Amino acid sequence: MKRKNILCLILLLLFSANSVTVWGEKKNDNKETDYTVSGDGEIDNYDFLYADEETDLANGEMMSHIMDKAFSFLGTRYRMGSTGPASFDCSGFTSYVFGLNDFRIGRTSRDQFAKNMPITRNDLQRGDLVFFTSPRSGKGVGHVGIVVDVDPLTDTFSFIHASTNNGVTVSRSTDGYYSRRYIGARRVF
Repeated sequence: MKRKNILCLILLLLFSANSVTVWGEKKNDNKETDYTVSGDGEIDNYDFLYADEETDLANGEMMSHIMDKAFSFLGTRYRMGSTGPASFDCSGFTSYVFGLNDFRIGRTSRDQFAKNMPITRNDLQRGDLVFFTSPRSGKGVGHVGIVVDVDPLTDTFSFIHASTNNGVTVSRSTDGYYSRRYIGARRVF
């Protein structure tokens, strides 16, 4: 038992020396943020507590910008193989909108499905990519859109996309055509 206590103490000291400075001295390891421990054991810098909030805020602002751009193209006509901005096909629309914000998500719907992070339908958020089959794709990826909003109570969502018949438009996952063709979702960031 005594050996375990000594080993734990050694590990604790080693970990403490690597993660924060001890006894009020700053550790110089060329990091932007140094944390110091005052004599009473308090950490002087609390930035680490807010890192996720800052990231969430930045991501939220980025997503708002992406969605504003997507909605600015409502009504733009559909044209197979077109990457915008005068006309789009489905993946041309999504790659153009994300590309305006320096995100390279892939050019085709299949590329976008393969390249971006898989998520479950339960985890859908605004800005995620949603994928569907199409008459020409068989059971594979044939269509893509960007999630506008999600209703977790009904497990439904709306999405903006370049539709063959309506150009850039907003549709619902409950629409007959899309409800039976949904195959998955991906997150860009």
